Amino acid sequence: MTPDHLFGLGGKTALVTGGATGVGRMAAEGLMAAGARVMIASRKLEACQAAAEELNALGYSGKAEGFAGDVATEEGVAALVGEIGKRTGSLEILMNNAGTSWGQPLGDFPYHAWERVMRVNVTGLFQLTQGLLPLLEAGASDDNPARVVNVGSVMGETAHGDRAYSYAASKAAVHHLTRILAKELAARRITVNALAPGPFVSNMTAFATADEDVRLRVGAQVPLGRVGRPEDIAAAMQYLCGRGGAYITGAILPISGGINVETGPDLFQEAY
Repeated sequence: MTPDHLFGLGGKTALVTGGATGVGRMAAEGLMAAGARVMIASRKLEACQAAAEELNALGYSGKAEGFAGDVATEEGVAALVGEIGKRTGSLEILMNNAGTSWGQPLGDFPYHAWERVMRVNVTGLFQLTQGLLPLLEAGASDDNPARVVNVGSVMGETAHGDRAYSYAASKAAVHHLTRILAKELAARRITVNALAPGPFVSNMTAFATADEDVRLRVGAQVPLGRVGRPEDIAAAMQYLCGRGGAYITGAILPISGGINVETGPDLFQEAY
């Protein structure tokens, strides 16, 4: 069993939403490095095209192509499904990474911030997956299922609001949807799993990761002592999407440096 047999993705076609930056870009690079053709879509056309150009220049066996796609509206989802259908007759990998957040103190958190975040993080994810089911089924087989990988968050499984209340709630919904879809799509030979990242460098976390000193302080609060690295995401995607992950479905994979198992101080520490 060679690494290429277990984790190679040659001949597979993937879609990564929100793939121009952050976790999505880390995932896109990991998929390309394993040989996949990766379509990168987000609201910002120029950012997607630039990301694809930069990734293609790295010399991986896989290739990238970038174009615009918006999962925030019903019309945007329909247009993206149509665009993918024009570009490929089958889809072996779908990474639902596009997301948004909103941060404001409790007591001042606005009503509209819930609808906005849920529309992108939950509704868009579900509707896009539903719309792409025919292409995923075309890319699936008994021996090698099609893969859906949703991006949740450690904030969706631990009691960390951090002023991003709608974001945390939306990611808990993503985790639950992942399990539901895993159950319902197994018979169609489509696996559905989720990543639950902790802090990674991205536009969304720029307030905490853009400055090196702040990033080091944030990382020091993580049990493993650092923020996430690109290879942490890339390797997880290669595992879940390669033959090595073909028997995994309904999993919420923590990539959070141990935040997911934090429970606070030892209850009896004052007695020791």
